[in-house]
Amino acid sequence: MGLCIELTDESWVVLDFVTDEGNLLHRVLPRQDDDSSPMLASIDWYGGDTVFNSFQMKRFLPEWEHVIRRAASDEEQVLAARIKKLAEHCRDEVHIYLKFVGD
Repeated sequence: MGLCIELTDESWVVLDFVTDEGNLLHRVLPRQDDDSSPMLASIDWYGGDTVFNSFQMKRFLPEWEHVIRRAASDEEQVLAARIKKLAEHCRDEVHIYLKFVGD
């Protein structure tokens, strides 16, 4: 099982979510030692949750554009686009969080 990406409010109520059941993000996300993508490289795949707030989206979204460009298959492209939509919603609202839940 891959990551689950949730859009939550400040009470951690899930407003929307995307699951990576095919573990596709492992192919397109940067490695944890990749200094060129510090936001995305900080996503914890296994140990716990990684949470981003609306303020962080101004750094997250440009890095996410690289993920979209790296997405080769149709499945990867659809997944990346759905996560971008959640991230844009997070950027545009206050007290909304983008949460990557590891397995």
